[in-house]
Amino acid sequence: MKKLTRIGGVTAIVAALALTACGGGGKTSGPESGKGQEAGGDLAKLISVNAKDAKDLQPGGTITLPLGTLGPDFNTFSTNGNTGDNAALHGPINQAGCWSYDFDGTATPDKNFCEDVKSEVKDGRQTITIKVNDKATYNDGTPIDVKTFENTWQMLRGDNKDIDIVTSGAYAFVDSVKAGANDKEVIVTTTQPVYPLESLFGGFVHPKVNTPEIFNNGFTNDMHPEWMAGPFKLDQYDSAAKTVTLVPNEKWWGTKPVLEKVVFRQLEISAAIAAFKNSEIDAVSANSVTPYKQLEGTPNSEVRRGQRLFAGGLSLNALKAPLTDVAIRKAIFTAVDREALRKVRFNGLNWDEVLPGSMMLMPFSKYYQDNYPVKETGPEAAKKVLTDAGYQPNAAGIMEKDGVPAKFSVSNFGDDPTILAFTQTLQKQLQAAGMDVGIDQRALADFGKTMGSRDYFLSVSGYGVGPDATDTVKQFYDSTNENKLGDPELDAEIKRLSSIADNAERNKAAMEVEKKHMAKYFSLGPLTNGPQISFVRTGLANFGPSLFKSASQVPDWTAIGWEKK
Repeated sequence: MKKLTRIGGVTAIVAALALTACGGGGKTSGPESGKGQEAGGDLAKLISVNAKDAKDLQPGGTITLPLGTLGPDFNTFSTNGNTGDNAALHGPINQAGCWSYDFDGTATPDKNFCEDVKSEVKDGRQTITIKVNDKATYNDGTPIDVKTFENTWQMLRGDNKDIDIVTSGAYAFVDSVKAGANDKEVIVTTTQPVYPLESLFGGFVHPKVNTPEIFNNGFTNDMHPEWMAGPFKLDQYDSAAKTVTLVPNEKWWGTKPVLEKVVFRQLEISAAIAAFKNSEIDAVSANSVTPYKQLEGTPNSEVRRGQRLFAGGLSLNALKAPLTDVAIRKAIFTAVDREALRKVRFNGLNWDEVLPGSMMLMPFSKYYQDNYPVKETGPEAAKKVLTDAGYQPNAAGIMEKDGVPAKFSVSNFGDDPTILAFTQTLQKQLQAAGMDVGIDQRALADFGKTMGSRDYFLSVSGYGVGPDATDTVKQFYDSTNENKLGDPELDAEIKRLSSIADNAERNKAAMEVEKKHMAKYFSLGPLTNGPQISFVRTGLANFGPSLFKSASQVPDWTAIGWEKK
C-alpha cells in the first residue's frame, strides 16, 4: 500500500503531535529506551507491527482509530487537503496510484493498478510505458486508463495557476500522455528524463475532477467516494459526530480485506486518550510523556515503538509581516536552542536522536546531511543578526526597525501539555532575543485549515519525510513554494535534479540545494524527528510503526485485523 505521508509525489504537512500519523505491554513502568538510527543503522529496530498472515486472523471485526482532523477539504492533492490526517483517512478507500513501498522506502509498481512500468531514454527524452491493470476501475464504473493519467497530468502540471495544487513536481516535465496499443497502455513522454520514476503517478486524479472549481472546492465537506478505488468504501460520513465509517468494497478486484468495518473519529489528544482507556478506539499515539503516563497500565493494551517519519519544528510564514523580513527569520533560527527544545520534547520518553539538519531526509538515510544554517546560536547572536539589519531595542526592550517591532505569535495546535511546553520554551528563547512573541493556541481540528490558508506567523509543525529528496526539494525550495522564496539559480539546480539517474548523485545535489536555500531564506527549520509510540489494543495485527511502508501505521489495509482468540 502507498506511503501515506506523500500524496502523488507531494509531502503532506502534519502537526507536531498527530494522532495516527505518529506512533511490550501496558503494564510497563515507562517507555522502553529508543534511539533514532543514523546511516547504516538497523531499521528493523524502528518497526513494530505485530506481523501476522491475514489467513490466520479472525475474519471480520472492527477497528476504530482517531484522527486530529476530518476535512473540511477532502482533496488530498489540494493545498488545504494536503495533511497527514487526510492522507491516512484515504488509505483504506483510495489507493489508486502506480506505486507501493517497502519498509525501507523501495518503490515497486502496485499491480492492482499498474502491472508494469518501463522507462527508456533516447536522445535526452524519456518514454515511460505503463501497463494498467485491466480490472482497475473507479467506484463509479469509470475505467482507470489513459484518460485518468492524462487528467492527472493536466491537473497537477502547474500550467493553470487557478488550480490550487501544492507543487507541480515532476509533472512539469511531462510532455504528453497518450494511449499505446489500447487505453490500458499509457505512453508518457517527458521533456527531460524524470528520476525517480515514482515521482509520477503516485496518486490519480479522477477524470471528472477536471476544472479548478471542482478541484479547489468540490471536495469541501464531500468525500466523493465514487471517485475512489480501494479495498474499503465509504459507508457513512457524519459531519456532526465527526466520524467516518468504512466497509469492504464489493467492487474491489484485489485482495479482500479481513475487517468488516473501519471507523475514524475526530478527537483532540485528551479525548483520544479517554476514548482508548474506555475501549472506544483501538489505538492512540503517545509520543510525549503526558499521554504515555495517562495511558500506562490500560488493560488489554500494548505499546509499539518505532521511528516517526517527520521533520519539523519551525514553519515560518514569510508572506506575513514582520516575517517578510529575512533578518527576523534568520534571528528566529539563531535564537533557537535546539538541544533544550529536544529535552523538553522527549522528556520522560527515553528517546535519543541526533539533532536533525534536514527537512527532506531522515538521519538514517545514506543520502542525509546536516543543513541547519546557523552554527552560532543564542539570544545575543540573534540580537546581533537584528542589529546588523538595522533593528534597535525600543523602550520596552523589543527590537524594532522603522517603528515596526519584531512582534508575532507561535501557533500551537491541540491540547497536549508537552507540545505546549515545547512551544512555551521556544517562545521564551525568542523573547530572550528581543522579539515580542505570543502563543496562538488552536484546536488540533483547525490545523489543516490554518496551514492551508496560511493564517499563521510561525507554526510548530512539519512534514512527513520520504526516502528520496527529489520531489520534496521542489515543493519546499523552488521559488513557487508556499512562501514564494527562491531565485532563478536555485530553480535551475532544482530543475536539473530530476534528470540525474544516479540516486546518490541526485540526492546529494538535492541536499546542496536545501543547504543553500536554508542559509539564504530561513523558511523551514528542523528541530526534531521523534519516535512513534502507540498504545494498541492487544491482538491487533499488522498495525504499528511501519517506516515507509505506511506512515499511518497500517502497512496493508487488506491484512489488518484481529488475532483469533
